[in-house]
Amino acid sequence: GWHVQVYTRLSVIAALGDEVAGLGVPIVFDHFGGAQAAGGVGQPGFAALLALIRTGAAYVKVSAAYRSSSKPPGYRDVAPLARALIAANPARILWGTDWPHPHAAPAGARLADIAPFYDIDDGLALAQLSAWAPNAALRRRILVDNPARLYDF
Repeated sequence: GWHVQVYTRLSVIAALGDEVAGLGVPIVFDHFGGAQAAGGVGQPGFAALLALIRTGAAYVKVSAAYRSSSKPPGYRDVAPLARALIAANPARILWGTDWPHPHAAPAGARLADIAPFYDIDDGLALAQLSAWAPNAALRRRILVDNPARLYDF
């Protein structure tokens, strides 16, 4: 009943695609699989992520758009990535906020240093899903059905 959730780069996903496809445990790639909005849907490694989603070998969370974009507050430039992932296989898409929105520690930080949280509007983050998945049944699948199946609740 376990799954593995991974936050990584597209280059890692592309390099491990065959291994991921052969695993007997569900894999969830967090935060758009590490795709960056500026690279668009043609960026290196995105096709490998799409292939894993399309075949049902992995899930992807369309979450924390601020990790994929540098255009706050709406992060609208991630929409093409989200739409491509959803179109690849809506049964393998999950949504999340990444609350409480932790920052990564800067290079050279001491273990005792505390990185501040990002200031993110979670309501706006949820509203983005309507632009990516305009159909209510599709949003229900992403928000309710898919997580219920994966997390067994």
